[in-house]
Amino acid sequence: MKPAAWHALIIAFFAAVPVHAAPGDDAAPAGAAPADPVLEKVMAANAQKDWKRSETILRDALAKDPRNADYHNLYAYAIRKGEKPNLDVVFKHYNEALRIDPKHKGAHEYVGEAYLMVGNVAKAKEHLAALDRICFFGCDEYSLLKKAVAEFEAKGK
Repeated sequence: MKPAAWHALIIAFFAAVPVHAAPGDDAAPAGAAPADPVLEKVMAANAQKDWKRSETILRDALAKDPRNADYHNLYAYAIRKGEKPNLDVVFKHYNEALRIDPKHKGAHEYVGEAYLMVGNVAKAKEHLAALDRICFFGCDEYSLLKKAVAEFEAKGK
């Protein structure tokens, strides 16, 4: 194959691969703000660690769009990060995000962290293994959950 055709094929491949970002605490880089105004508001609230505001925004958004995996994932995240988290609700929404999108990297990472909160390392490792399968060349979600599991296990010994 000629070099120009090979480059075109590579560019076409990467253009066709969907990118699933899990917005979290960090604001998006300049020029890369999400098109979804709900996620924009949530990221701003999360950057200020205003978990109640994030939770409220997402509760309202889920009432309008209950099939949005990102909303379920971030709603559970906001509850988990807040004061006195209701972990039953947290697990319910992470599981709903994964039911809607079984390859949602952010939900796998965050539910794994939630399992560590309740001391269930085996379930956290199941989600780590899922991320290992999903992230062909590795991903931040895999690295972060792997680090959290290692730190949890180190504290237990």
